[in-house]
Amino acid sequence: MPIIAFQGFLGAYSDLACRHAFPGWTTLPCASFEAAMQAVRENRAELAMLPCENSLAGRVPDIHRLLPESGLHVVGEHFERVEHCLLAPHGTTEATLKRAHSHPMALGQVLNILKELNLEGVIEADTAGAAALIAERGGVEDAAIASSLAAEVYGLKILRLNVEDAEHNTTRFYVMAREPRLPPVDAKHCVTSFVFRVRSIPAALYKALGGFATNGVNLTKLESYMMDGRFTATQFLCDADGHPDEPGMARALEELRFFAELRILGTYVAHPYRIQNESN
Repeated sequence: MPIIAFQGFLGAYSDLACRHAFPGWTTLPCASFEAAMQAVRENRAELAMLPCENSLAGRVPDIHRLLPESGLHVVGEHFERVEHCLLAPHGTTEATLKRAHSHPMALGQVLNILKELNLEGVIEADTAGAAALIAERGGVEDAAIASSLAAEVYGLKILRLNVEDAEHNTTRFYVMAREPRLPPVDAKHCVTSFVFRVRSIPAALYKALGGFATNGVNLTKLESYMMDGRFTATQFLCDADGHPDEPGMARALEELRFFAELRILGTYVAHPYRIQNESN
C-alpha cells in the first residue's frame, strides 16, 4: 500500500487531507515539515502533503524556505476545508467544560464558541496533539478543538461539529514527490509553481514580471521573503496559470530568466476547488 507523509500527529488536518486526496493510502505522521520531506527523499513515503497557505491565516511559515532546497518537486495541490470540532472524553457535557486546548491558530478561529461556553483557551503545539492529550488526561473539564478524524483516532466524543467562526476556512496543500510529474501540455487548467530571486535594483521586479503581462499569463500567487536575513536579497514564490511548454508561458519564463535566478518547483493540474472558485 503506498504511503504519504505529513507533518503532525495522527488525526491532524494534514492527515485528514491526505486521506481525502489519496484514499486507501497509508498516512505517515512526521514531527516536522522537513521530516516529512526527508521521508520522501529516503523512499519511506512516495509523496508528502505540505500545507502552504490558509484562507484566514495566510502563508504557512517555513514552507517558502524549505521548498526550494528540498530536492523534491510539486506534483499536485489539494484544498481542504477546515472543520473544527469540540472534542472531549465520554461523559463530558458542555456544562462541565472549563478549558479548550488546541493550536493557537485553531483557537483564534473558534472565538465564538469559546465565548458562548465561557471556555479558557489553552495553547498546544498541534490540534491532534491536543486531542491525544485530552484523551490521555480524561476528566470532564477539558476539551480539544480538532478534527473529526482526531475524535475517531483518540476515542473522543464530538460535542459539536463545525465550531469554526468562518465557513470559508480552507487550507491549500502542495503534494511533493521525488521526481517531477509533468502533465501533458494540452492538459486543462495547469499551474506552474516557481521561485525566483532579483537583484535589489530599481524596477527589477517590474522587468522580471513584464513577460507575464505581455504574454497574457495570469499570476495567482506572488509572495516575497528575505534570503539569509539580508534586506538586499529578495526571493519570490509564485504560482502561474499554465504549462511551461505553452508558448506564452515559455516566453514569460524565458524573459524572467533574463532578469532573475529562476527555479521551477513543479507543474500540475489545478485542483477542482481552484477551478470552481475562479469561475465564480
